[in-house]
Amino acid sequence: MRNNRIHIFHPATLFFILTVGVVLCSWIFEIYGIEIIQPHTGEEIRVQSILSPEGIRWLLRHIVTNFTGFAPLGMVIVTMFGIGVAEHSGFISACIRKGHSRGKNLSTRVIIWVIILGLLSNVIGDAGYIILLPIAASLFRAAGLHPVAGIITAYVSVACGYSANIVISTMDPLLARTTEEASIAANISYNNVGSLSNYYFMFASTILIGIIIYIVARKIVFRRIGPYTDTDAGEFSKPLSHKEKRALYIAITAGIIYFALILLSTFSSFGILRGVGGNLMRSPFIMGILFLLSLGAGIMGMIYGFSSGRYRSDINIIQGLSHSTHLLGVYFVIAFFAAQMFACLSYSHLDICLAVWIADLLAVANLNALPMLLSFILLSALINLIMVSATGKWGFMAFIFLPIFADLGISPEIVQCAFRIGDSSSNAITPFLFYMPLALTYMLHYQKQTTYYSLLRYTWPFAIAIFAGWVLLFILWYICGIPFGL
Repeated sequence: MRNNRIHIFHPATLFFILTVGVVLCSWIFEIYGIEIIQPHTGEEIRVQSILSPEGIRWLLRHIVTNFTGFAPLGMVIVTMFGIGVAEHSGFISACIRKGHSRGKNLSTRVIIWVIILGLLSNVIGDAGYIILLPIAASLFRAAGLHPVAGIITAYVSVACGYSANIVISTMDPLLARTTEEASIAANISYNNVGSLSNYYFMFASTILIGIIIYIVARKIVFRRIGPYTDTDAGEFSKPLSHKEKRALYIAITAGIIYFALILLSTFSSFGILRGVGGNLMRSPFIMGILFLLSLGAGIMGMIYGFSSGRYRSDINIIQGLSHSTHLLGVYFVIAFFAAQMFACLSYSHLDICLAVWIADLLAVANLNALPMLLSFILLSALINLIMVSATGKWGFMAFIFLPIFADLGISPEIVQCAFRIGDSSSNAITPFLFYMPLALTYMLHYQKQTTYYSLLRYTWPFAIAIFAGWVLLFILWYICGIPFGL
């Protein structure tokens, strides 16, 4: 691995500096009385200074709860329990060693599978960030590739492909609901608005993005990361013993039974894991998916450990549960400062005020339909750098832009599709993504000098290539008049 020539601050220091920047900007913006009007509610929102007496009192009262309430924190800890047992017991290593013996082109197959899993992971929300990144590192290491390359490939696949999928994701109904509400408010026809309104385009986008990620990874990013010398990587090429094979089959069989029961409890007639109304949105299945996956990984790891002879008592299980604490220690430090930055940004209203202000600038532009759509895609990508919540952004952008595009003869589902392109393509390069601290933590495990500059250096070629390719696909789709969905 080539060392970075530029010294950049540690990720924790970076988030501290960003927090100071947010605090100072909130103070300056409040002095000048920066305010916006929420398009859909008419509510007046002003920037609140964190250096004001009330802001200082708020910060001191919430500095602990900002950390403990940081959205990814609990999910990461719970998920790490299951992954820790699966790794400590040797189950993950056994799975990799089993796949390692299956013919040539292992590295190519590993890259392709990591990309596919990353692109499809948005079916279960944000689980891809937490689960896939460490697994991708192990898979790449077993295939003779740098584990940081695996982390980057998985991170970009999940982040930049967050809107694209070949099936319905959790985002589709949420965005469609906002689009419908904004259309009703503006008295716009929304006959084609629904969970499947962008399905055709996003299906094709998934294939395109996967190809782009593979090419950029192979041709550019892997060369930047360089080779990886690991004296312990040879363990993955060792054949499984008869006892290990038997333990692996037992563990996988138990895992299949477990996940079959989960699916039966979700999609069968009695469906206890479905929502009260029978749907999946906000259901126990969706809300608890990370715990269910972690529990499944822990069960398979525990069964493998006892079947293979590596585990002999509950003490071994507890050791497995705490196996990932060496990673969590670094993550806790980074997450503490990241949590303060995100909380200060939310309290000050800087993100929403800047986003609405920038959106208003484009709203007054006098452009034709296609140039306006392309400008809107670029605007969505830029706003995403400071405000990463897709539902939060679309919650006000839909009310601003749907009436404008309706006057140009552009239907709501096309505008929604354009928004999703910009919203996803810049996810991997923004420092304000909730799961960026986690990606940095995983990278630090293999590259001790990792900084945000390291992550940005590897991810920006993906973001630029995906944005350009996705926009070209959108232009061709729009010009040819192909339906965007059902």
